[in-house]
Amino acid sequence: EVQLSESGGGSVQAGGSLRLSCVASGFTFDGAEVGWYRQGVGNGCELVSNINKDGSRDYADSVKGRFTISLDNAKTTVWLQMNNLKPEDTAMYYCTVDYHPLVFEIQAPAGSECGYRTQGTQVTVSS
Repeated sequence: EVQLSESGGGSVQAGGSLRLSCVASGFTFDGAEVGWYRQGVGNGCELVSNINKDGSRDYADSVKGRFTISLDNAKTTVWLQMNNLKPEDTAMYYCTVDYHPLVFEIQAPAGSECGYRTQGTQVTVSS
């Protein structure tokens, strides 16, 4: 069975750091497009950062310079290092596969990126 599992969320004060992890089970991220999305209370689902098929990285303007996405050599774990956290970063964070060359069932349909086959991990930043 293919699964994604996020961890690493928590409660921190503004200026603090957290490192989110996303582990793939039953498949790898090789050749995939994988990213982190978030959804705060009353807000829509937004892309935070992703790794493209060619290995390039994208970041939302609101997190550039503060967040870093990375992939381990085994291509089974994606991390999101979040530094200098702000209260507006408070949200549920989801690891999402937008594209996979082989495992089609793990690909999130457009519009379903937040919470597709994952539980998410909560990040709360207090001022």
